[in-house]
Amino acid sequence: MAEISSDIVVVGGGTSGMAAAVAAAEKGTSVTVVEKAATTGGTGNMGIGLFAVESKMQKERNINLTRGEAFRILMTYNHWKADARLAKKYIDKSASTIDWLQGMGVKFANVISTDPGAYMTDHEISSPEGYVGPQSSANMIKCLTVKARDLGVKMFLRTTVKSILKSQNQVIGVLAYNNNTEEELRVNSKALIISTGGFGDNPEWIKKYTGFNWGRDMLSFRIPGCTGDGIRLAWEAGAGASEMIMHMIYVCTEGLGETTQEVDLTIASRQPNLVVNLLGERFFNEEMMDNNTFTGNAIAVQKDRTVFNIIDKATKDHYEQEGLDLVYGVMPKTKIESLEAIMKKMINQGKDIVYIADSLEQLAEQTDIDYEGLVNTVEEYNKACETGCDEIFEKSPKYLCRPVIQPPFYAFKLRPGAYGTLGGIKVNHKLEVLTKNYEVIPGLYATGTDANNLYGDSYCFILPGHTMGFAVNSGRMAGENASEFVNRF
Repeated sequence: MAEISSDIVVVGGGTSGMAAAVAAAEKGTSVTVVEKAATTGGTGNMGIGLFAVESKMQKERNINLTRGEAFRILMTYNHWKADARLAKKYIDKSASTIDWLQGMGVKFANVISTDPGAYMTDHEISSPEGYVGPQSSANMIKCLTVKARDLGVKMFLRTTVKSILKSQNQVIGVLAYNNNTEEELRVNSKALIISTGGFGDNPEWIKKYTGFNWGRDMLSFRIPGCTGDGIRLAWEAGAGASEMIMHMIYVCTEGLGETTQEVDLTIASRQPNLVVNLLGERFFNEEMMDNNTFTGNAIAVQKDRTVFNIIDKATKDHYEQEGLDLVYGVMPKTKIESLEAIMKKMINQGKDIVYIADSLEQLAEQTDIDYEGLVNTVEEYNKACETGCDEIFEKSPKYLCRPVIQPPFYAFKLRPGAYGTLGGIKVNHKLEVLTKNYEVIPGLYATGTDANNLYGDSYCFILPGHTMGFAVNSGRMAGENASEFVNRF
C-alpha cells in the first residue's frame, strides 16, 4: 500500500472539488485531489455559466439586482426551507468569485437570463476561441486545474476512494484504490472535502430517494461516475442526510438535445401552446412553459408523468416561416425552418416522442390521450383563443393566439427531466458536515451538488446559474474553511 500525507484531501475533481483545491492551496495548505475519472471537471466540463450578483460585468451592463434582493428572492422561493446563513454567504461571495476566476484566466462573454422572466445572473463562460454554449465551461475547469498544479496540488486520477478514515470522531484521511498502479493508496490528512457530483448516474438511488423511475418517467442526464459515492462515504462516516431532489427540467426527447434536431424539437415543444395530460385536460397555465422547474413539477404530478404539447398546421407554418413565440437564452433560436421534416424523421426512426395526425381522433389513438377529453379541451381552448379570455387558468391574451383548428395536428411528448441531483449530505453554513443530530464532524466538509440543499423542493430557475455557481462558491468556501481548520493544529 502506498501512503502519503496532505493537510487536506479533496474527494472528487469536478467543479467544486477543483475550486476547493485551489482555494485551500492559496491559503498555504497542502492539498491532494482524488478523482476516479481520467480527467478533472466532471459535469463542469459540460456547462455554460455560473450565478453571481453585483459582479463588475453586471454593473457595466446596468444590471442592478443587489445581493440583498437576490437573497430575499431565493429564500422566498424556497419558503425559507434552506440554511439562510449559507445562502447569504454564497450570494455575498459570488461576485468576488467571478474576479477570482478571471484572475486565473477564465473569460466570460456575457451575463444573461436563461429563461424569459428570470433575472440576469448567469455569467457565460467563453472558450479561448470565443465559443459560448454547452461545454464552454470546460475552459474554467482547465484554468482551475492549471492553477491547482501551479500551487502544488497533488492529483490522483483514476483513483477511487473506498472509505473515510477516522480516529475517535476526527477525520484522518481516506483509503483509495489507484487504478493506474493497481494498488491501494492511503492519504493521511487533517481535513477532507467531499465533492463527488451527486447521484444522477444511479437509477436505484433516484428511485429510492426521489421516487422517479429513470428512463420511464424521468429522462435526466446521467453523467458517468456520479453514482453518489461521496454521499455514501459521508453517511458511512456518520453524516446526516439532507433532502435529495432532482434538478428539474422538462424535455420531449430521449437525448435531452444531444443532436441539433433534438434541440430544435425541444425548443418547439416548449412554446406556450395547448398542453394536455393523458386525460385530455389542461392542467396548468401554459405561460409557465418559460420556467423549466414549474413546468417539470406540473408534469410530474400528472397521470404516468406524461403530457403533450399540441399545435396545428397554422402554428407549425408560423414557427417555420415567421418565428417562435418564446426564445430561450440557452437555446436562442428564433425559428425552426424544417420542423415538420424533423418530426417525420424522428417518427421514421421509431422514436415515440412526436406525432403527426390528420384528425384529433387519430392523434388520440397515437398518443393514448382520452379522445372525448381531448375534443372537449380543444373546443374550450379554441374558444379562449377566439375571445382572448382563458377562464380556466387566466392565460394572458398574448399567448392565446395559437388555436388548434387546421389539420394536420402535431404533438410533442413531454416528460420530467433533470440535469442531475441536488442534496444528500447535511452541512452547516461553513460547509462542515453534520450528523443527523446537527453535530459537526471535525475536519469533514461537503460541497457542490452533494451538499446543495438551497431550494426546498424545486430548483430556483429565476436566478439562473445556481448549480455551477454554488459548486464553485461552495468549493471555494470549503477550501478556505478547511484551511482555517487545519491551521489550528
